Formats: sequence, C-alpha cells, structure tokens
Amino acid sequence: MKKVILLFALLFCGVNSANHLKHPTDLKNGEVSGVILDQNTKQPIPYASIVIKSQTDLITITGGISQDDGSFLIAELPEGNLLLEIQFIGYKSFSKIIIITKDIIKLELGTIFLEEVTEELSGVEVVGERTTIEQKIDRKVINIGKDLTTTGATASDIMNNIPSVNIDQQTGELSLRGNSNVRVMVDGKLSNVPVAQLLRQIPSTSIKSIELITNPSAKYNPEGMSGIINIVLHKNSNIGFNGTLSTGLTVGVEAKFNSSIDLNYRNGKFNLYGNYGNNIGKYVNDGTIYRVDENSEQLFDFFNNNKSHLYKLGVDFFLNDKNTISFFTNQNMFDGKGEGLTEILYYDANSRNSKQFFNNVNKNLSEQYNFDYKLDFKKDGHNLELEVDYNHFNDTEVADFRSIGSVQFPDYQDYVDTERIQTIANLDYVNPLDSISKLEVGIETRIFETKVGYSSTGLSFNNNGDLRPTPDTDFVYGMDIYSAYATFGQNYEKWSYQLGIRVEDVEVKADTNTVRSFTDKYTEVYPSGFLTYSPSEKNQFQISISRRVDRPGLQQVNPIREWSTPLISSFGNPNLIPQFTNSYEVNYTRRLENGSITSGLFYRTISDEINRAVYVDPLDLNKLILTHDNFDNTSAYGMEISLNLKPAKWWSINGSFDLFSQTQRGITERLSINDGTPAEDNIIVEKVSVDNLAWNLRMNNSFKATDKLTFQLFGFYRGENQNIQFLVKPMYFINTGARYSFADGKGTFSLNFSDVFNTMRFAFEGQRPYQQIGQFNWESQNVYAGLSYQFGSTKNKSSSRKRRDNNTKEGGGGIF
Repeated sequence: MKKVILLFALLFCGVNSANHLKHPTDLKNGEVSGVILDQNTKQPIPYASIVIKSQTDLITITGGISQDDGSFLIAELPEGNLLLEIQFIGYKSFSKIIIITKDIIKLELGTIFLEEVTEELSGVEVVGERTTIEQKIDRKVINIGKDLTTTGATASDIMNNIPSVNIDQQTGELSLRGNSNVRVMVDGKLSNVPVAQLLRQIPSTSIKSIELITNPSAKYNPEGMSGIINIVLHKNSNIGFNGTLSTGLTVGVEAKFNSSIDLNYRNGKFNLYGNYGNNIGKYVNDGTIYRVDENSEQLFDFFNNNKSHLYKLGVDFFLNDKNTISFFTNQNMFDGKGEGLTEILYYDANSRNSKQFFNNVNKNLSEQYNFDYKLDFKKDGHNLELEVDYNHFNDTEVADFRSIGSVQFPDYQDYVDTERIQTIANLDYVNPLDSISKLEVGIETRIFETKVGYSSTGLSFNNNGDLRPTPDTDFVYGMDIYSAYATFGQNYEKWSYQLGIRVEDVEVKADTNTVRSFTDKYTEVYPSGFLTYSPSEKNQFQISISRRVDRPGLQQVNPIREWSTPLISSFGNPNLIPQFTNSYEVNYTRRLENGSITSGLFYRTISDEINRAVYVDPLDLNKLILTHDNFDNTSAYGMEISLNLKPAKWWSINGSFDLFSQTQRGITERLSINDGTPAEDNIIVEKVSVDNLAWNLRMNNSFKATDKLTFQLFGFYRGENQNIQFLVKPMYFINTGARYSFADGKGTFSLNFSDVFNTMRFAFEGQRPYQQIGQFNWESQNVYAGLSYQFGSTKNKSSSRKRRDNNTKEGGGGIF
C-alpha cells in the first residue's frame, strides 16, 4: 500500500512539473499502464475499454482493452495533456488527466478501481444480482449471481443450467460439449473424490463462478478432450473476523438438506480461514426397459440415503511483502446407503419372472494436504511459486444381492476396498520481460496409484450352467507423469498472442492379482496457441489451437465389476490406451449497449477414440457386458452462442444455445436366430458408427419487482440425439423462483420450484443389441428454499493463490 501511495505521489509531482504543456505534439513515444480492479471484489476486470483523447478537443487518439489480469498498456502516446477514460458495462466510467513530457514518458497509474453501478451500500461485498458470462483468452467464465442458476442444493443440481454443460441425473456423469472426457476442478484442484459424488457435496451457495476452459493453454495439464471445468468457490480473506452462513432445504418425493459456513480471520501477517459444508438427503428414482423380441420388461426402483461432510482449514502467512507461505487441508467424508429392486417380467412366460433386491453401504474419506510458497520479486508480476499437494482417498463398499422367484440369479455379496494416493509437486516461474511481453515456465511431477481389492461370497454360472465361485481380484493401477511447460505472450495495441508447449513423459503400469497385466510408456508434446484481435472496445475476435490427451479413467480400466443388474454388468478394460485430440476454436465477443453476446465454433480430430462396447456375456448368453475399447480416428465439431441482455431496468436475460456433432464408433454383440447350433456360435459382432448431432437451449429471465424482490423464469430444452446404443428423446423443463434480499443486502432468501410441469426424464429407444424402449425418472420436480447471510468486516482482500488442475479423472457412468 505504501508503494502505491508513493507511486501516486510521484505521478502528482510529474503532473505539476509538466503543467505548461497544453497540446499533444507529433512525437509518439509515451506510454501509460495500470491495473483495473472491481472496487468491491478486488478482482481483475478484463476487456475494459481504455480510450486516450486530446484534452483540448476531445478527439480520440488511441486506445485498447485490459487483459485477463486487469492490466493494460497503451503505447505510442504523444507529448502533452491527454484525457484517459476507462469504461466497462455495469460500472461507472473513470477518467483522469495524464501528461506526457520528455522527462516523464512512461506513466504507471497503479491500481484503478471501478465502481459497480449498484444501489447496495458501499463497503459491503455483495454477490452479483445476475449471472454473467465473460469470454477470456483461454476460458469462458460464468460469474454466478443470485439468480435461478444457483437455486439448487448442490453443484450437481445447477450444472444443467450452465452453457455447454450437461449432467446425467441418474449416473452423475458430467459432459462438456457432448463429451464426458472432461476434467473437473475445484479452485484449480480436484480431490480423489469421484466427480459425481463431489458435485453432490458442494453447496451451490458456495460457488462464485464456473470456468469452462475448452481449449487450455500449455500451462495446464493436457488431460480431457473437452477441456476443464473449474468451480471457483467464494473465499473470504478480509481484515478482521467475517464469514457467510448458508442453508437450504429441497423437498421432492424425499427431503434433502444442505448448509455451509465460511469463516475467516485476518490480522497482521496471518490469514486464518475455514469452512464446513454438508449435504444430507434421500434420493428416489426409477425406470423401465422393455425388450420387444421377448415381450419382457425390467422395472427398476432405487432409493439412496446419503450424508456428506466437507471440512476445510487453511492459513496464509505473509512473511513480508515478497514472501508468502500457505497451507490448507480438505477433509471430505461420505456415508451412503442404497436400496434397489430390479423386477423382470416375461409377459408370455410368467414362470420366468424374478426379482433381485439390492442393498449397498458405501463409506469413504478423502484427505488433501496442500503447501504453497510464493516469492515475489521486485518487478511487478515477477514471481516464483512452489506447490506440493498430497491426497489420500479410501473407500469401502459392501453390496448385497438377493433374488426370489427364480434360481437363475444366485445370491451374492460384493466387497470392494479402494485406496487412491496422489502426490503432485510443481514449480512455476513468471517473468514479465517488458511492458508487452510475458514468459511463464514450470516443471511438475505427478504420481498416482490406485489399489482395488474385490471379493465376493457368491456363485455364478459358467457356460455349461454350472455354479462356480466368483474369483477374488486385486487390481493395482499406477501412473507416473513428469512434465515441463513454457508459454510466451505479447500485447500489441489491438493484437495479443500467446504460444506454449508442454512435454510429458508418462509411464503406466497395471497389475491384476500381482501379475503385470498392462504397461504403457510414452513421451508426448502438447503445443498451444492463442491469437486475439480487438478492433474496438465493442468487438473481440480470438483463434486458438491445442493438443490434448484422454488417458483412460480409473473405472474405465478397472477389470472388477463396477455395477450389475440381473441382465447387465459393467466392467473396465485395463488394455485401454490414451486417445489424442487436436482442438481448434474461433470465438467472437460483441458488447452491446445493454449487454453482450459471445459466439464460437470448434473442431476436433480424435485418434484412438475411447467409447462403449457391448458384448454378450459368455457365461450367460441372456446377459450383456458393458465395457470400453479403442476405436478408429474420428472428428467432432460444434457451435455456441451466449447472450446477456437487459431490455429494461426491471428485466434481464441470460440465454445460450449450443450444438455439437461427433462421429461415434463402438461394438455391439447380439445373438442371431437359433438355427439348432450352439448359442455361442450365433453371436454376431457388429461394428457401429453413428453421427450424433445434439443441441441444447437455455433461457433465464430475471424480473425485478422491487429493489429487494426479484422473480425468475428459467427454461431448458435438449434436442433428440443418437448415441451408440440409443435414440435419446428430447428433454425439457421449466423452473420458476423468487429471491428476496434483506439486511442491506447481506441476507438473501431464495425460493425455487423446479420442473413445474414434471416433464424432465431420460427416455430412449434402441435397436442394439436388441430392440428396446425405456425411460428413467428422478426427483426433478421439487421445491427449494435457501437462506444466506454475510457478516463481519469487509476491508482489504488479500492476494489470491494460483489455481491449477492437478488430477486424473474418474471414468464410468453406465448405459443400458
């Protein structure tokens, strides 16, 4: 702070000493720089327009826009008195007289705070009224507001409201641009907790923004064909004691409760923070699959009772202005109990009818410990940072299966113990070489190991119809990754670019029952490039390219049975190899008088595609086995449009449309008509290629009745699409809600009615491996009530730590 005051004092002296200069000259060798931040949140404001005018006649001389970190540099300024103006939609304009002289050519204005146009009291940090979308150089940022996009109990509940993101409410599988090969991070890190479970553990009220990094630079780990979804949580680091308390209740068929509390105390050189969040709820869903050739039907009923608790405790120690040490730990606890009933009805042969009862107990604990040291050098933005992250995950699952009505399905119990350990260490160096250039380099080590122990008390049939014990299995899967990266970028007035390269050396080992079942070792290079052109403050164009890799997920390679019904079982394939993707994107952002519109096109080429394979179970030819395999090269393309618009003071609109197409390849096996030969000789292998075109439309309307009361109307429609196995019917719903603020904006009460007309369901029909029609339903229609309140000091936020992706993905997700 002292340096900032001194800087302004020096500038003031420079202004007074140059007061005699009144008019710009033709000599253009001056420059002005600074950083633009939001006055309330202290966060950078990218793409703010900077205009330089002559003070005498107010004729525009030059201009530019701020970068992702809020910084700007305007060069080739003439000597004389100039007027600097900064503008950004939703903020009050900033203007300042600057003077360029022969003695003072470079002006550093330091930090410039823009004040948001709002009626809230100054000094109180308030979450934005509505969700907005920003297109940054390598990501799309959805800044979550107090609108319908966050009126749900958990992160899982709101993901379908985010542009280009879809979540399967049955399996919890997340996809971006129609592809589930996506990394999910929280504050730049992903714990060992499975993604579906993690999203159900994060209270929606804790989310500040969601970043869609669809074409990451070389600085990021290259996993995930679709890119990275980074969930940024609110972090309070104000001086003194302060915090936020939130609670919510969702009532559908069953009730679900969530709450969270964030606390922070900062005094002097210490910043101590902690938070606790929980989700406690019961979940009900059901479904049917009708098989045409047999005139049979499977009926599914599932009930889950889940409890999860998240604890986080951290401390930042500011040794001095240049050195900071940080430590935090996350402790995620989950306790789940499940019950299920699968009933098989043969309408032409009632004697074959049967029922299978399922009981499941699942407990796990994820422990994360993170250490960070940051050294800031004398030059602004010049720093060195060391980070070490350790995560240990332990999961125990006991599943009990009981059948009645038929001896076809033996009773059995499955016991599965899973232990995952990951250790990550990275060293990053950032150096702004000059006023327009920036160099970043780093090295990283990632070591992963997963141990899965499986045992069963049950029996199964072999191909002769004889019972045999289910074999016990120990599976160990390890991956060591050593990498280094470098990126270099420059800004030239209306143009900016960034080039990067990452080199990785990877070794994979898999052991099944202490026998080496799979090895893979490779070294790959991953380049990236970004080019941005801003012809005016209202228009921006961007082109980007990158190379990425999809390493098989843990469940995709695990040979132990993932889940099972009487007629379907899912297994992993330890022989899977990675698929590589070349990604190309073009984006355009247009700022309107009352909003903005962002559009983009993307194209990908994919080698050794990983996809589903469906086989006939050789031990029971009436059953199917789902697994994964590698297939031929393929491609994908798509487009996205996002709109923020405020037609009137009382009405705001957020809308998005996305369309994507991909040629998917897979394998399905089926039985031919019985001609008297052994059944196993009538298995037909069919290689499938499907051109899948899918699209989503989202529209959120916010109506401001009074300064404190706002109503919401949200609609979603997903078009019909074809995957390897099914033609999926359209999905759609309408949500409505209201929000009321109190206590000078510190408190908020939200009420939401989801799926008003009870239309949301997963319906499908298919021909592979046999003709079938089905539908699955969940508690999409429910009422949510939430309360949030902020308290404590609101002064002087501390500097933030970097966020980086760290983890390997979870695979899985099932189809029928």
